[in-house]
Amino acid sequence: APGAAPWEAAATLLARLHRTHLPPDVPPMRGPANAARAVARLGAEAPAHPAARPVLRAWATLPGWARAEEPLPGPPALCHGDLHLGQLVRHPAPDGPWRLIDIDDLGAGPPVWDLARPASWYACGLLPPQEWSRFLAAYRAAGGPAVPADGDPWPALDPVARALTVQSAARAVAKAAAAGRPLDEVEQAVVEACDRMGRLSVPPARPVGCNRPEPDGSLSGRGHKPFRPARS
Repeated sequence: APGAAPWEAAATLLARLHRTHLPPDVPPMRGPANAARAVARLGAEAPAHPAARPVLRAWATLPGWARAEEPLPGPPALCHGDLHLGQLVRHPAPDGPWRLIDIDDLGAGPPVWDLARPASWYACGLLPPQEWSRFLAAYRAAGGPAVPADGDPWPALDPVARALTVQSAARAVAKAAAAGRPLDEVEQAVVEACDRMGRLSVPPARPVGCNRPEPDGSLSGRGHKPFRPARS
């Protein structure tokens, strides 16, 4: 479960990676390209699925760089490119330090992309606010450059949280359609988040959003109408 993950360890490792000297000739980070492939697969394999429309509508609200249609914004940092729970392991097992693995998508790009998955889970209501706060505090404490050291992190996080939500939903719908099964609870949550994004958002004019976290954890602001976490 997302809330059981070692978020402080993940955040600290990401901050260290993002502060690493960027070697010359590092290829671009492939995070946005992965998102674009997920959406293209959905459009090719399951365009008639009832959940496809809100996902594609939400995709259209994202900035061009997050759709791999424009150059990545700078300044670049060394990015993992595809952070998820399976990329964090202890080595040597079972009690060694935590390590980030699987560097297939490693590259130069905006370090905020590596924070997209936990930010998306938080915005979708899948990651409890206290777990998100632990992750963010640990990243800042380790000197991570993707968000300001204090104050509001959402101007940087908003577009990548939205992009990762769309990517997750696109993959979920395509897999469910291929298997001939209904969406599970988590898959339904990310599709519903896309529906809110598509209905309440306007396409952003700049790569960085303008959202502000509300007391209930919802996201709102000048650049978008609210992208609200699902709450029971």
